[in-house]
Amino acid sequence: MKSTNKWASKMGFILATAGAAIGLGNLWKFPYLMGRNGGFPFLAAYLVFICLLGVPVMITEMSLGRKTGHNPVLAYDTVHPRARIVGYFGVLAAFFILSYYAVIGGWIIKYFVSYAFTAQAPKDFSAFIGHPVEPLIWFFLFMLMTALICYFGVSGIEKASKFMMPALFVILLIIIVRGLTLPGAMAGLSFMFTPKLSDFNLNSVSAALGQVFYSLSLCMGITITYGSYLHKDVSIPKGCIQIALLDTCMAVLAGIAIFPAVFACGLEPASGPGLIFVTLPEVFSAMAGGSFFAALFFLLVFFAAVTSAVALLEVSVSFVIGNWHWSRKKAVFSLSLAIFLIGIPSSLSFGPLAEIVILNYNIFDFVCMLTDNIFLPFGGIFMCYYIGWKWNPALLIDEIRLHGVPFPLAGPWLFLIRFVTPVMVIIVSFTGFFSIYQTIFDKF
Repeated sequence: MKSTNKWASKMGFILATAGAAIGLGNLWKFPYLMGRNGGFPFLAAYLVFICLLGVPVMITEMSLGRKTGHNPVLAYDTVHPRARIVGYFGVLAAFFILSYYAVIGGWIIKYFVSYAFTAQAPKDFSAFIGHPVEPLIWFFLFMLMTALICYFGVSGIEKASKFMMPALFVILLIIIVRGLTLPGAMAGLSFMFTPKLSDFNLNSVSAALGQVFYSLSLCMGITITYGSYLHKDVSIPKGCIQIALLDTCMAVLAGIAIFPAVFACGLEPASGPGLIFVTLPEVFSAMAGGSFFAALFFLLVFFAAVTSAVALLEVSVSFVIGNWHWSRKKAVFSLSLAIFLIGIPSSLSFGPLAEIVILNYNIFDFVCMLTDNIFLPFGGIFMCYYIGWKWNPALLIDEIRLHGVPFPLAGPWLFLIRFVTPVMVIIVSFTGFFSIYQTIFDKF
């Protein structure tokens, strides 16, 4: 079943797809990686990999989605009967990523509500996430909000993105201005941008490559799904470049918003949830008007999280509508409930189920490992194989060039997809498996 829904405007499509890419990883991972891996050289490497991996793969997925008008599984089925596995990898990745991503989304709502109504953060982050019931309530609320946006289909996603993405940008600018006015804020900019060649090595290159892969939501089925809603007269290469630039700019701006304030308060930067839920509340508590800016910040983080969550849910929804012919209402609410139920063990892995360990991972981290190191890289490798070698890439080039859209880099694009991108994805896979190896055998 081909998609009959279409984006109402090019701007809506750009903002929705950028919103899918701009998520929690932009806010807490990219700036930290940049600061710890050489500063500006890391950013330069990241931009190179955006050009060599990010944009070519995004062009491939988006043009395939638009050409076929299908969800990821049916789209790859038109390439080769056995290529369905690529679509299944993407759908499964999106489904399971959302099962733990929404857990964090619930934490974000909790912190926003706490600052908005009590002017302070929850007293103990570890105690909160270790509670057997309260995190599940916020997790359920986040999934409900995601489902309600997704229920209204392309129109709902587009309207939400048109509001949330500009609001995210404005809030980010307000926090940047406030952070840069703090004494000692320049140390935070120095942490991010000062070239530190001694800190830039092969691990830094690998980190930049992996960040491109995950930051742009490649091989999760999102770009194919959103591409299937795209009108034929929109320039895919131009749109992909704009999305990649927006994603990168937001990641850099997030660092400028966060790290000057962190350093101004004499705190050490952290990565992951520790930065958002532990370090930054300390920063806000030491800042004049801190509770106001904290509420603004967690509203910003919520917008970033929910636009990505909606995209992840839409991948599964488009699959069951196209393959199983479910109504949108049934698909959205059945899948949202299933994701919530599957995500319960991840939420409880910080409390009642903390003692359950799989390959030396708790449940939350095990699901992360499964998606990041199995579903996504393998989907990327198979995508390059089937598109580059088993299908006729000229069909995608013709799709991209519809209505006279220029695509002068068709030759380099094909070379990258056939030869360069697979090598890069294999490097990401190898790095991931090495991390798994270290984690499993860390206790020995």
